[in-house]
Amino acid sequence: MAVVVVESPAKAKTINKYLGSNYTVLASFGHVRDLPPKDGSVDPEDEFAMKWEVASDSKKHLKAIADAMKTDNELILATDPDREGEAISWHLQEALAKSIKKDTKVSRVTFNAITKAAVTEAMKNPRQIDVPLVDAYLARRALDYLVGFKLSPVLWRKLPGAKSAGRVQSVCLRLIVEREMEIEAFRAREFWGVNARLQTPRGQEYDVRLTVLGGKKLDKFDISNVEAADLAVQAVTSRTLTVLSVEAKPAARNPSAPFMTSTLQQEASRKFGMGAKQTMGAAQRLYEAGHITYMRTDGIDMAPEAITAARASIKSRYGDKYVPDSPRVYKNKAKNAQEAHECIRPTDMDKAADELRLDGEQKKLYDLIWKRTIASQMAAARLERTTVDVGSKDGQVVLRATGQVVLFDGFLKLYEEGRDDDEGDEGRLPQISEGESADFVKGAFAEAFAKAAASNDDVIEASATRVPSAVTNAGQSVLGAQHFTQPPPRYTEATLVKRMEELGIGRPSTYASIMTTIVDREYVRKDKNRLFPEDKGRLVTAFLSNYFRRYVEYDFTADLEGQLDDVSAGDRDYKEVLARFWRDFSAAIAETADLRIGEVLTKIDEFLGPHLYPERADGSDPRVCPVCGEGRLHLKTARSGGAFIGCGNYPECRYTRPISVPGGEEGAVISPDGQVLGVDEGQEISLRTGRFGPYVQRGEATEDVPKPPRASLPKGWAPEAMDLEKALTLLSLPRQIGPHPEDGEMVEAAIGRYGPYVKHNKVYANLPDVEEVFTIGMNRAVEVLANKYSKARVAAEPIKDLGEHPEGGPMAVMPGRYGPYIKWGKINATVPKEVEPADVSVEQAIELLAERAAKTGTKKKAPAKKAAPKTAVAKKPAAKAAVKKAPAKTAVKAPAKKAAPKAAPKKAAVKKPEEGDAE
Repeated sequence: MAVVVVESPAKAKTINKYLGSNYTVLASFGHVRDLPPKDGSVDPEDEFAMKWEVASDSKKHLKAIADAMKTDNELILATDPDREGEAISWHLQEALAKSIKKDTKVSRVTFNAITKAAVTEAMKNPRQIDVPLVDAYLARRALDYLVGFKLSPVLWRKLPGAKSAGRVQSVCLRLIVEREMEIEAFRAREFWGVNARLQTPRGQEYDVRLTVLGGKKLDKFDISNVEAADLAVQAVTSRTLTVLSVEAKPAARNPSAPFMTSTLQQEASRKFGMGAKQTMGAAQRLYEAGHITYMRTDGIDMAPEAITAARASIKSRYGDKYVPDSPRVYKNKAKNAQEAHECIRPTDMDKAADELRLDGEQKKLYDLIWKRTIASQMAAARLERTTVDVGSKDGQVVLRATGQVVLFDGFLKLYEEGRDDDEGDEGRLPQISEGESADFVKGAFAEAFAKAAASNDDVIEASATRVPSAVTNAGQSVLGAQHFTQPPPRYTEATLVKRMEELGIGRPSTYASIMTTIVDREYVRKDKNRLFPEDKGRLVTAFLSNYFRRYVEYDFTADLEGQLDDVSAGDRDYKEVLARFWRDFSAAIAETADLRIGEVLTKIDEFLGPHLYPERADGSDPRVCPVCGEGRLHLKTARSGGAFIGCGNYPECRYTRPISVPGGEEGAVISPDGQVLGVDEGQEISLRTGRFGPYVQRGEATEDVPKPPRASLPKGWAPEAMDLEKALTLLSLPRQIGPHPEDGEMVEAAIGRYGPYVKHNKVYANLPDVEEVFTIGMNRAVEVLANKYSKARVAAEPIKDLGEHPEGGPMAVMPGRYGPYIKWGKINATVPKEVEPADVSVEQAIELLAERAAKTGTKKKAPAKKAAPKTAVAKKPAAKAAVKKAPAKTAVKAPAKKAAPKAAPKKAAVKKPEEGDAE
């Protein structure tokens, strides 16, 4: 009887079913040996000899295998079919050397899928351990160890707060940091676009954009301000337009290749927001259950029998026309054929996700893999792309419409690959003929212009057709809209993996661990699926770019990856690769031995100078302190391990700001260590900085008061101008103005998430100026609140009172922003355009309300909802009493508890993806 060893117990259980009682299947639970985490485990002086250590948890697993081999004379190593799997098999053979008898047969088998056919076939074709593949593993492990254990101590000594460096990890971090610096250096440029909505003689509408003005083809920035946009809108509306040309071109779209590791991670991130680690965990479980092929691969080719099965599934599900004449063959892009495997695909093409018993992430991921695989063998989509030019006869004005028509959906019937950038799909165009008239559609952009007007305080020249960010014509059928160029987007895990793949950095099995490491080290934070570099990450990148530049260069890292691929192919000796790397790397380490922290900070300060101290508008020296005007700004380290910019005149001048907010006074905030502004009632009042910007705080956090009173600095308040008096005014908010003259309820003024406001009951009214929060009186507050009530149409008069609804509750025809509507409880039904609001009958109203309720699924419980306010009013004194009691019990804590329910959902929403990544 043979002993078969695999990595996981789940895999062992599945394989045991296929092999039967003639085999003993055991799990190694991953790697059984590793390099001890201490200096000297790799010895460059002894031909890079490695000292391996059996993990304490692995000893019992090795003993179980050794015990089984006492009665069995065959050992079959059936670990995963990649470099790591080959390494685990090698470690097992080495660790079990004493238990392997002379007559014990040792062999290696691999299978790309855990199915009965694949496992049975693998057992018929045993081989020996692939030595070049093991050499490639040894080379990578030695390199990662040498970089980690030789470079990380340099960081600890020379750059307080830094935790580690890594051969690929540091290059990945550099990508994120450089992208953030691009974003910070970006300067938006204004440009305007002019659009119109036209209609055919048959009344079909379509949108066009201005491409030619004054007989000249427009470039992106030719219309650069509101005045130029106004002239362009006038030029368009003052001419009669006709269709100048209609050009239709046939086109085809082919499906994407099946998944490999990197593309699966990218697509799971785009479509489900799953991190690389989360994706690979779900894929691992699918593989071990026998549902998909091996999930760590850089190959996109598919086995012939799988292609045949996919084509048969397409035919049975969608028909002959969706099966292409010949099978699609995708060329494998892997540089090393020995490490290339089949694509990631279902093991059974006939089983869609709904036909398997899967839950949660596994079901979503399997559905994605199944659809991508099947779609990869489907027929191409046939499209017709149409371009229509509409213009004046004199050729001074030309507008263009583009669209596409799907003639045959092909693979799009099942699957379409996600995109990282927003690329608006071309819409479908109506039937348009050359030479026919093109008439403006009145009111087409009324809503868009109204929205632009609402975001501006004043209408330029008191015009109803022009505001600072938009221009329209009287008929509102043409719109000139302001736009600004956008900075490059921050990386997501999907786009970062894609970029690393393009540069040839890392390999499929490493992407997930790299992402996890840079987040765990607090070099990068993940927020709403975007990757932001922390100050520590910036400093590490600056240090490495300055003192170890070669080792964070993209070309060098990619070339080293290529050499390691050559090792796994048997074309290069791994010890030569290590020797060449170590010769230069050890010299670079030695050069930093005598460096002092002050020297390092000075060097990094100079290196990051253009970023940390950008030119000022007035032309003054950007390194001169904006507060005292005498000290020079320098990079300094904080007790927390981070760094900040501080004045050289400390402690006389306490000006500081974080390194991530460049730009002098506008970005100035205090360092993470805080700055004491003064003392009030025995407690220190300090100015600090947090995740959401600068704030003031009373006292320190204690066990009794874990969350001391805090208040964020409002927009426009410069941190360097803060003093004790201003801090106390902020901490005193909300400010009670007094009881409202109508109902006696308290009116308050405060600063919230959306700026300064006054509050009465549940109504919030914005204030134009922060300073007004501290000075506003009752008369002004009542006026601001009255305007808010008026805008909210709280007291809007009905156009027509329709009486009681048969189910209870009043009905009325009300005026609305988008036209008249019928109101009953919480159901609002639009009055049809052909019906006069004043002529709406009770019967019509009931019918329209019923239709609206059916569409929205609203339950018709108007009478109960009407009664609710009465109950609430009756209970209001009790609620007040409860609020008054709270301070007596917990003093300052009551307001914090009141705010907690609002904050909790947000935290949960943000943390969910990150928790999933850690599974």
